[in-house]
Amino acid sequence: MSFLRYKTHIEEGELVIAYLMPSHNGRGFMYLLHPTPELWTHVVPHRTQILYAADISYITTYLDLKPGSVVLESGTGSGSFSHSLARTIAPNGHLYTFEFHEERAKAVKQDFEEHGLSDLITIECRDVCKNGFGVTDLVHAVFLDLPAPWEAIPAAKEAFKQKRIGKISCFSPCIEQVQRTCASLNENGFVEIKMYECLMREHEIKTIPIYTVTDAVNKIKLQQDKKRKRKEDRDEQDNANADSQVSKSKQDPPNLYVSKTPNEVKGHTSYLTFATFLPVLEEQFLTK
Repeated sequence: MSFLRYKTHIEEGELVIAYLMPSHNGRGFMYLLHPTPELWTHVVPHRTQILYAADISYITTYLDLKPGSVVLESGTGSGSFSHSLARTIAPNGHLYTFEFHEERAKAVKQDFEEHGLSDLITIECRDVCKNGFGVTDLVHAVFLDLPAPWEAIPAAKEAFKQKRIGKISCFSPCIEQVQRTCASLNENGFVEIKMYECLMREHEIKTIPIYTVTDAVNKIKLQQDKKRKRKEDRDEQDNANADSQVSKSKQDPPNLYVSKTPNEVKGHTSYLTFATFLPVLEEQFLTK
């Protein structure tokens, strides 16, 4: 089954993602899931560290990617982000991705072929920091996941379409990398240089009753009545039945939706540095 088009029926020889749910009796269930970039991120063989949903969604949005976009990626790694990029720019966009390690490049190329993404993705084994990207005036956006992204920024500048605005993003675990990257972006004429950090925080949604002041006063009176009845040596079972009848006769208070966040949040993944490439001005405007 294709990562790009949904199908309702599975045919022989097609790729699916199997989710196993074992049970205590040794049987359990198996669910056959349609492959998506999100599911692939969870099951991809980790040849390198990968990007996850929080960073992927933020980068894709900030780079303004859409169907038809031409994107340049360096640091293919395990191909997690490449799958999401391919789905975003389909059906008539293209991704040029580069990987320094030859064995990783071969492995991820095989993944692209098996997943039906070869028409959208061109992968090449290349050291872009030393040899550049080999393309000029071509792409709308650039993503760099490299140990030294500042070394590839001059080549990335040449790869942008020279007559339109482009966006670049750099994925760096250390703040020292961010500092050098920002300096290189500034030296090469990029503007709107910004850095972000994405942390995923889950919200647990639940309902709670809303009590008024009158409800609180009545609750206190009810507790006092219970104490008084116990002092009068009334039967405890009769008290419980009476209390139950009183509570049932009252109207339930309205509910309010609230959210609760965990005390601890998943830790730092990486810093995301963004910048904007401005188009080259025509000579006639420069002379004026």
